Amino acid sequence: MKLIAPSVLSANFADLRTDLEMINRSDADWLHVDVMDGVFVPNISFGFPLMEPMRKYCTKPLDVHLMIVHPEKYVERFCDAGAWSVGFHLEATDDPEPILDLIRAKGVRTCLTINPDIAVERLVKYLDKVDMVLLMSVFAGFGGQKFIPETMDKIRFIRQEIDRRRLNTLIEIDGGVGVQNAHELFEAGADVLVAGTAVFGAPDPEEAIRIMKR
Repeated sequence: MKLIAPSVLSANFADLRTDLEMINRSDADWLHVDVMDGVFVPNISFGFPLMEPMRKYCTKPLDVHLMIVHPEKYVERFCDAGAWSVGFHLEATDDPEPILDLIRAKGVRTCLTINPDIAVERLVKYLDKVDMVLLMSVFAGFGGQKFIPETMDKIRFIRQEIDRRRLNTLIEIDGGVGVQNAHELFEAGADVLVAGTAVFGAPDPEEAIRIMKR
């Protein structure tokens, strides 16, 4: 599976509707929505008010990535706001399973995320409990960072575990993704690539998406 999820964090918020319409026309599969609280990560992005126009004007599924503390307080509201999938960080909670249950009860797909400094082995026990795992290939909080090469080994490790157990869990990669490494990431076993500046900062964003999917 080769899916591309442009990150709206890199879009032009002064003309968001135009960028969303471009995503609708493009070969992109999802729209990735990065939510930051300024506590879990040293940056603030946006919350519920922007979910409404994104849901109104974007025809692609909204893949919501919560980089926040206490995700249990907010996951249901993001589900109600139109999220197609909701992910949160394993390191943001002592027990992710009740939060996954909250998301699942809303009929929304589940995702569990880890930052680069969290051992990938910690995800293994949850692979059969989530629809997707998101491996951050940069530290969550800011766009435009350089891809961390060690992510490749993590992808291969998780891919082997998923295949060995015959699961349908998807692997998503976020951070430093672009036309220069998309093929290698897919070859390593990734299913979904999140790309921000590589799409919205490209001279031809739709062509950049096509190249990454190829």
